Amino acid sequence: MSNKARKKARRESPEGVLRFKLDMCSKRGDVVEALRLYDEARSRGVPLSQHHYNVLLYLCSCSGSNGDENVVNLALKRGFEIFKQMGVDGIEPNEATFTSAARLACAMEDPEMAFNLVKQMKSCGIPPKLRSYGPPLFGFCKKGDADRAYEVDAHMMESGVVAEEPELCALLGLSVESRRVDRVYEMVHRLRASVRQVSESTAEVVERWFNSEDAAGVGEENWDVGKVREGVVKGGGGWHGQGWLGKGKWKVVRTEMDEAGVCQSCGEKLVCIDIDPRETENFASSLTKLACQREVKADFVQFQEWLQRHGPFDAVVDGANVSLINQKSFSFFELNSVVNRLRQISPSKRLPLVILHRSRVTGGPAQNPNNKKLIESWKKSGALYATPAGSNDDWYWLYAAVNCNCLLVTNDEMRDHLFQLLGTSFFPRWKEKHQVRLTITRRGPVLHMPPPYSIVIQESEQGSWHVPTVTGDDLETPRQWLCATRTRKNHRHPQHLE
Repeated sequence: MSNKARKKARRESPEGVLRFKLDMCSKRGDVVEALRLYDEARSRGVPLSQHHYNVLLYLCSCSGSNGDENVVNLALKRGFEIFKQMGVDGIEPNEATFTSAARLACAMEDPEMAFNLVKQMKSCGIPPKLRSYGPPLFGFCKKGDADRAYEVDAHMMESGVVAEEPELCALLGLSVESRRVDRVYEMVHRLRASVRQVSESTAEVVERWFNSEDAAGVGEENWDVGKVREGVVKGGGGWHGQGWLGKGKWKVVRTEMDEAGVCQSCGEKLVCIDIDPRETENFASSLTKLACQREVKADFVQFQEWLQRHGPFDAVVDGANVSLINQKSFSFFELNSVVNRLRQISPSKRLPLVILHRSRVTGGPAQNPNNKKLIESWKKSGALYATPAGSNDDWYWLYAAVNCNCLLVTNDEMRDHLFQLLGTSFFPRWKEKHQVRLTITRRGPVLHMPPPYSIVIQESEQGSWHVPTVTGDDLETPRQWLCATRTRKNHRHPQHLE
């Protein structure tokens, strides 16, 4: 049999037809029809695979969105039956199987069972994912069982799974409700380290904490300035990690920062947190590795060599993005005005590097005699790189900016799949310090330089807190910050110590 014939036979077999029909049910969210198909298949002796079982379990675990109580109850009851039957049939479960079963347990308001399923998964050699931990963690948080929720969190960390904002927000809310003041401190710092800017729902939980009696009553009244300063230096700036400082009621307000990073409520100036040069080097290496996997390796290596010869630059321009700002058609005039502006402000007074796709350099508006002259002058100055056909120029302009440790001019929000591959640890911090955004006015381009302070939760040496929210974009609408301060008390200087 040919491959084509084999595939056709597989598709038309009872198992293949069942698979297709269950997948259709999954698309429609039709759990009732999926259960009917399951019962029919079992009565006819159709063997079920891991995929069949997983689709059924997924549908049963998601039935809560159906709204019909009878359907939800049926799905939960049958879901556990199906999970048990899978074991009887000797079908090996995978991560998706356990996660759906954990969701079923959580829907039955049994986070204990959900947690046991995650532990079972790990003992089977299946690494749990963040979604696997969601059912027990949110289940315990909902029940107000702080100890068990912290246990899930510890298990998650042991497994190398990093909590994201929804999980940290749930743990923070639980810590506030259960009056675990040290845990509140820990969760706010974990939000600082991994989330940086918080959503409105998290901001409300933080606000609730600072307005609480527990927050007013906790804190070191006479703290050691030396220790706090040492903590700031050790942590790289913007936080000290020495616990709550001060005593008394907090003043909590929503506010903005001015261009220099001075809080418009309390007058405190936020700090700019430096990036370790080794982190930048490591990031450039991982960027090269990813780009070589997704681009023609020889093309990207050729670009690296070209950059070695012609660099470093003070700025890199995402040519396509800049040329199309406020334009329906590609504008070399707009691009040139930005290039000239960057040259004016460049410490070395040299042209920035413009990255454009080869098709932009050879076709369309590039054929215009004036544009041709402009392109030639950039080429002669070593200030233009045309990326090859079939390439994604994002890899090129991003690598150039990281490699030269310079400004990157683009209005690209850098949120698509390519940028998600870069992770959330280093890239957002790098972007904040290097991205220059642009608005076009009648007088010409206006460059919005990176802020002189870090847009991240900051804990000051005096014990005040500033929490940035995702509300506002700092371009047209000022970003909203949460400012929490209290009257400063005396504190101990190191020389006062015995």
